[in-house]
Amino acid sequence: MNAITLNRINKSFRRVTLKSNYTTIKSSLLGLLSSRNKSSDDGDNRFNALTNISFVIPEGEMLGIIGRNGSGKSTLLKIMAGIYKPDKGSMDVVGRVSALIELGAGFHPDFSGRENVFINASILGMSRKQILEKFDEIVSFAELEKFIDNPVRTYSSGMFMRLGFSVAIHSSPDILLVDEVLAVGDESFSHKCKDRINAFKKAGKTIVFVTHSMSDVERLCDRVVWLESGSIKDVGSPRKVIDSYFLDVAEEENKLKINIERSENKPGKDSKAESGQVKRWGSKEVEITNVVLKGSTGEERLVFQTGDSISITMEYVANLRVEEPVFGVAVYKQDGSFCYGTNTDIEKLDLNYIEGHGSVTMNIERLDLVEDSYTISVATHARDGHPWDYHDQLYEFSIRSNIKDVGVFRPPHYWEVNGERKIMKKTKG
Repeated sequence: MNAITLNRINKSFRRVTLKSNYTTIKSSLLGLLSSRNKSSDDGDNRFNALTNISFVIPEGEMLGIIGRNGSGKSTLLKIMAGIYKPDKGSMDVVGRVSALIELGAGFHPDFSGRENVFINASILGMSRKQILEKFDEIVSFAELEKFIDNPVRTYSSGMFMRLGFSVAIHSSPDILLVDEVLAVGDESFSHKCKDRINAFKKAGKTIVFVTHSMSDVERLCDRVVWLESGSIKDVGSPRKVIDSYFLDVAEEENKLKINIERSENKPGKDSKAESGQVKRWGSKEVEITNVVLKGSTGEERLVFQTGDSISITMEYVANLRVEEPVFGVAVYKQDGSFCYGTNTDIEKLDLNYIEGHGSVTMNIERLDLVEDSYTISVATHARDGHPWDYHDQLYEFSIRSNIKDVGVFRPPHYWEVNGERKIMKKTKG
């Protein structure tokens, strides 16, 4: 049986512009006339929060909903909870629904925690007898015994969350809707929430979970829906959808970094960085005129995944014939920690001589670096070390990874337990 069925759900909202409170009679009359004239063009003043959303949630499934801010996740959850009505489409919900969508939603700030438990639990469909039977358990789970008779306006956001979560899970819902609530509160209470959610899963309850925590989604959810600009981008297993989502986010970040890089004057073009520290020097017999980072398909990139390949191309001009030139590359973490460096002399590459325009490319087959921001230095110099053109940490790139290990280098490795090799879940890098 399906707990929730969504069929071509559409939802739009009016764009609201805040106006000054100070008006004149003339401006009020003009505003009234203009609003009448614009009433027929109301469609131009609306935006689509959700477009043609269709999927089913089987009874007992825990479904994760992911996506960027503004993608429609919370709007969809509020439609499932009955807070919003869809403009078009239909929805069928089987069972009692309890929603944790906004902290303290339904709480009256001037009432005590005790009074708000009774009000909120009644809204969720509990009888007074049921509330009395579970009251002590609700308060104990929320860890609010000392504050339950205080007005909730004196509560912290964490206390709000604990009380709201506790009331919701003790209302014995068939369907639990959770929106980012696990991200608030201390570590111990977060573990309690996750333990209770796992207990709900084992009891065959249906859970819809909206969050930005991909680790929670992968660990807790059976299936994931990825929303993008109000539409479904992907649906499937947590690992598959999360990998696709991370790659898409990295691609967007890469485009943004490249656009910023192109729109600004790169510090590498100048002899000094903005801080006034010298970042480029040399006698310029050979000049590095451009540095380009590219991915495996030859496109320019500034964001890579752990394990990706990268090519670092140094375009140069030799103002005269230069014998035995040396080109080098070094990688640093953004805090200045040295990661790796090499050059054509160290690797015994005989470049003989260069003259005029040309390029030298270093190809790294695997970027086995952990997630972080990095910088690159490039240089060309004589065999005796005399610098012709040195660019010190002027080129930035980022590494993204689903694996949150620490340090700098991520070596290829595997684990064995009692002699049995354990296979890591499939992930990029």
